[in-house]
Amino acid sequence: MPPSPSPRPQAAAPPLRDRGDACPGALRLHPAADGHLARIRLPAGDLTARQATVLADAAELLGDGHLSLTSRGNAEIRGLAEGCGGRLAALLDEAGLLPSAAHERIRNILASPLAGLDRHTPSDVRRWARELDALLCASASATALSGRFLFVLDDGRGDVAALGGDVSLLAEPDGTGPAGSALLRVGDDPAALRIAGPDAPRAALAAAEAFLTAAAASGSGAWRVRELPDGHGLRAPDVAGALRSAGIEAAYVAGAPASATRTSPPYPDSAAPGIVEGPDGDRALSVLAPLGRLSAAQWRLAATIAADDGSGALRLTPWRGIVLPGLSAAAAPGRLAELGAAGLITDPASPWHRLGACTGRPGCAKSRTDVRADATAAVAAGTAVPGDAPAGPPGLPVYWSGCERRCGHPHGTWVDVLATTAGYRVALVSPDAAPDTAPPATRTTAAPPPAP
Repeated sequence: MPPSPSPRPQAAAPPLRDRGDACPGALRLHPAADGHLARIRLPAGDLTARQATVLADAAELLGDGHLSLTSRGNAEIRGLAEGCGGRLAALLDEAGLLPSAAHERIRNILASPLAGLDRHTPSDVRRWARELDALLCASASATALSGRFLFVLDDGRGDVAALGGDVSLLAEPDGTGPAGSALLRVGDDPAALRIAGPDAPRAALAAAEAFLTAAAASGSGAWRVRELPDGHGLRAPDVAGALRSAGIEAAYVAGAPASATRTSPPYPDSAAPGIVEGPDGDRALSVLAPLGRLSAAQWRLAATIAADDGSGALRLTPWRGIVLPGLSAAAAPGRLAELGAAGLITDPASPWHRLGACTGRPGCAKSRTDVRADATAAVAAGTAVPGDAPAGPPGLPVYWSGCERRCGHPHGTWVDVLATTAGYRVALVSPDAAPDTAPPATRTTAAPPPAP
């Protein structure tokens, strides 16, 4: 039997924030058990092959020789020595990865990774991402945003629309990209505002500034839209006023869909590895990193393929993967096989597909065990969960966590594998359920984790 879902949680009061967030950045390094950590924001996950090579150099010269991919399409370097921040910043700046030191932690922009690449793609919202990033870096007020505040830009297929954006843009099917229209959402509000495509980046910034105004008025120090207290929440009508002040026309849409309705064939699974067939014979390669971790050699191989056979660019995905656009139909199969031979995930049937884990020990002192080693052992034994625990419905993400923080866990419905003092607990988590409130009857406990 699959694990029973957790019950609907009691509504929790939003936290009162009396300090700024402690999210790491490229300039603000975070001390961890395995050294310092740098998180490099990559709006829309975009990198040139040269920039990717610089990150590999930085990981080898200053870190532990690996790169980690995050659930927001960013990259992390771990194992950094204290005092190396200046050298790292110089490398990143020279590569064009630090356009604004004051804004580097707030450039959290997710965009549909296959936009513009597959045969049935709608607009290329990635242009919106570039324009929004430029607007953010030019805005003095935007520096007050938290490093956790997230912009989500969905090309209409719905692949990233549900990934927890504070400000979300959803391209509509009545046009193509910046020439069409978009729905703007804030937080979890089911209503939206319809705006013209060319206004989308400015509207997203105006919505973020409206959040800052609401957070200041509430006195809550909220980092995200969902943290605004009752009476100070941000909804579509509130944002409409901010858009009007910015000269942006907006129409209220109640209960707008989370993805566009189209008559074209279904979109491919954006999270699945393999070859993506595009228009005019172009191909893109989509690969995943096991548990989101790559060696510098694996990373360099992807950069080399992008430079030699692709468009010269890479896209990081929120599923801890890499997309390489612009390959020919002739080159794509051989290059995909090369990436697979190097240890990257290229087959959607791989047991590593949809399997994730937090950093765990030894990198995180808060973790109760080495969850990555335990997850690897489970895969070797032919399962995605500990011991004989039920794996849940097929196709759901499975995520291993070393403590209740569950850093980097998936959104939506997923199988939660949590290390406790008594062993691993497996539960099915849905948007309406809280994993920490699962009753004992729905918990499955495997062998206890190793003692600290």
